[in-house]
Amino acid sequence: MITVVVPAKNEAGRITTVLQNLATLPIDHIILVCNGSKDGTMQEVLQMRLPKLQIIYFEECLGIDVPRAIGAKVALTLGSDVVAFVDGDMVGTFTENLMELVDGVLLNHLDMALTNCYPSPPRHVERYNPTFQWRLNLNKELGLDKKINLATPAHGPHAVSRRFLETIPLRELAVPPVAMALARLQKLRIDIATTIPHYRLGSSIKNQIHTNKIIDTIVGDCLEAIAVFHGQPRTRQWQHKTYIGYHSDRRFDLIDLFLAPKQA
Repeated sequence: MITVVVPAKNEAGRITTVLQNLATLPIDHIILVCNGSKDGTMQEVLQMRLPKLQIIYFEECLGIDVPRAIGAKVALTLGSDVVAFVDGDMVGTFTENLMELVDGVLLNHLDMALTNCYPSPPRHVERYNPTFQWRLNLNKELGLDKKINLATPAHGPHAVSRRFLETIPLRELAVPPVAMALARLQKLRIDIATTIPHYRLGSSIKNQIHTNKIIDTIVGDCLEAIAVFHGQPRTRQWQHKTYIGYHSDRRFDLIDLFLAPKQA
């Protein structure tokens, strides 16, 4: 069984395209985790009447990446063998690539199938976006840099196996680099399964404030993942700076509530 999880917050005007693209695929379920939307996202979704679609609605904002953990829980409950993650603003046409991610799990027995979004990375990554440097730092620490270079579950569509979801605590999917580090500790198989250059994702263009917060989020996530991999206390600090970004908005309380066993 193949499931695609789609987090969406305020994606009116884009979510219809994303779901229409997914609806053409030979998959079993699409789980939309709609959270904190104040625009017409839900109205657009409900008008589509997609038979494969299940909607998980939160009035409150869950925070970045948190919907992945929520969707993964539902997908696991459904009995999914592969769960892919596609952000609700990615209007690019890359359906063949999504199936390559799925095949990476089903046919190549990967537990985490990643997308290479930078097939021609800059020669000196430290001169560019700081996330490049820290993504590479993390992958080196994990012993994966020769295989996956800059690839990360924090950027671009990716897919995971049922074994991954049964091995890694689901709440850790809210911090994707940490989930990857834990998978590496458990000797799960991680590799690139497809290539989608960043511009082809069709992600929405945000302002510089958002960009800076995303940078801090991913750098902090990588720092936290390195600490976890080495069995050290979690930290998001490097050289007297603590990289928070959007991390403080992640609603782990709502994850824990959602994941808690239901009382009879």
